[in-house]
Order: sequence, then structure tokens, then C-alpha cells
Amino acid sequence: MKAAINTMVLILISVVAFSQGMYYTKTGKVSFYSKAPLEDIEAKNRTATSVLNITTGQVEVSIPMKGFEFEKALMQEHFNENYVESDKFPKASFKGIINDLSKTDLSVNGKYTATIDGKLTLHGETRYITTPVTFTNENGSIRAVAEFTVALEDYKISVPSIVKDKIGKDVKILIEFNYEGLKH
Repeated sequence: MKAAINTMVLILISVVAFSQGMYYTKTGKVSFYSKAPLEDIEAKNRTATSVLNITTGQVEVSIPMKGFEFEKALMQEHFNENYVESDKFPKASFKGIINDLSKTDLSVNGKYTATIDGKLTLHGETRYITTPVTFTNENGSIRAVAEFTVALEDYKISVPSIVKDKIGKDVKILIEFNYEGLKH
């Protein structure tokens, strides 16, 4: 009985220690934009999930590809079926770490600029990226905003030859996450 109680106490202590400094979102906003001669392409997704550990600087993100919404249904269909092949590659993910965490105390109210290094996986391809991120802590809620560009060819996203010269080769991605602390 005493061993069972000790085990329970250790588990509770681990859960509390693990959740301190942990923030999450289930409604992260990811949008992308591609300027192109034929037609600009833009989509928004408000279903990204992410966990941020302000103690270690680790960040993980998961983005369901079918969560992207386009102004035109045909664009959305082409995006999912022909470009990112959402049935075969249902999500994009990112795993990274905040650089110079010692200079960025996200536990204190304020605005901070940092750089995150990590691996972005999209369409079955993983590439190392570095991007600046602006963090704002306002009364325990942390907002993260980042903007970066990816080249379609880096992720083996093929553009049909009939429209190759009419669609942009690079896509600008904007991330906006509002994190809340994990309750323990």
C-alpha cells in the first residue's frame, strides 16, 4: 500500500513539474499566400495545434492540411488533391527550439523577438528552417507571430506544366498562435 501511495505521489509531482512552463493552442492560425501572374493564391487554417515549453524553448506544431480554406472551392480541391495530396500527407508538422532562450523570458509580460530553428515536414519532405518569431506575453497568455517563405520544389510539390509559369514558386507562410498555459 505504501509503495502504491509513493508511486502516485511521484506521478503527481511529475505531471505538475511537466506542465509548468507548458503552453498550448488548438486553434492556431496558419495562412499562406502566393503571388502569381495567373492568380494570387491564399488560404487560411484555424485548426493548427501547438505546444510551447517556455522553460526548454521546445515548440511543436501540427497542421491538418484539409483545414486550409480557400475563397474558391476549386482551388481548395486542387490544393488537397493535386498539390499537397492531403489524403496521402494529412498534416504538416514542425519541431523546433527557441534560440537564446536565456535572453527571452516568456514567463514575464512583454514583447520578445527570438529565432526558432527546427524541422518543417510538409508533403512527406522534411527541411531545416530558421525563422524570427515575435512573442508577446500578456497576463499569462502568449501570442507568437512568424512569417517565412518556403519553396514548393523543396517539398516536392509539383505544379502541372500547363500552369507552371502562372503559379508562384514560393509561398509566404504566416503563423499566429495564441497560447494558454496548461493547467496542473
